[in-house]
Amino acid sequence: MNEVLELDSVDVYNQLFGLETLHPLVSVVDLNQATRGIEVMTMRYGVYALYLKMEKACAIKYGRQNYDYQEGTIVCFAPGQVTETTRTVDRIQTDVYGILFHPDLLQGTSLGKNMKKYTFFSYEVNEALHLSETEQQIVMDCLRIIRMELEHGVDKHSQRLIATHIELLLGYCMRFYERQFVTRSKANRDVLTRFEMLLDEYFEGEHAEQNGLPSVKYFAGELCLSPNYFGDMLKKETGRTPQEYIQEKVIELAKDRISDTEDTVSRIAYSLGFQYPQHLCRLFKKRVGCTPNEYRAQMNA
Repeated sequence: MNEVLELDSVDVYNQLFGLETLHPLVSVVDLNQATRGIEVMTMRYGVYALYLKMEKACAIKYGRQNYDYQEGTIVCFAPGQVTETTRTVDRIQTDVYGILFHPDLLQGTSLGKNMKKYTFFSYEVNEALHLSETEQQIVMDCLRIIRMELEHGVDKHSQRLIATHIELLLGYCMRFYERQFVTRSKANRDVLTRFEMLLDEYFEGEHAEQNGLPSVKYFAGELCLSPNYFGDMLKKETGRTPQEYIQEKVIELAKDRISDTEDTVSRIAYSLGFQYPQHLCRLFKKRVGCTPNEYRAQMNA
């Protein structure tokens, strides 16, 4: 692996590509204006970054996976993520636009309060956002407005106005991602079917008892998706979060075993991956409205 470049400020990125820094915490980039660059680079992001790639001029790898993008595609990165980028064209300037902003910009702003809802910054692999021409123009318009504000110079209004325009851009991206979930409905249903199969397999035999209750991260990994993308996709398809889906499966299995076996509630709890039986009892009461023993009595009445 190449030496990891610590991208802890927007100025580091701008110096890397020979771009001008107009604000210490945020930069709108246009790689058509780049005057330098590196063929292969590995970066650890300390800033948020969103790129609109109008041509496939480089290959981006996050972890072991390559990003699934083409012309007119958005990819996003959050602080802490490490990416490897390999230029695939024989020139420095490329048709790529974007914005980078430091977490310090968020302090005391509406964007800072709402940043967690923009989960697409943690879509780790293969989940780029593919835009229509109209959507591309909207993103470009947002970037242009932010650039104009940066060129205005820093004053007491700058942080709030810039953060507001970034929040508008991210709001549009959220809308576009929701549209993409709809257009990928068939593929999403296939993922849902695989998820249900993985759930069944997990609770067969002694896997759950030996390894505990499965996590959302476990299933996302098995499906080669990031946890956030998996959660957002499942919520869009079913109206339920992965955690709710897993809990429903656990309760369904618990009800079957309470009804069809003479195993104690404790034994059933351990077989389903609970570390403590009372955790099953608490979840069962919350979801079913009665305790496991009360449910068994009703079934045997």
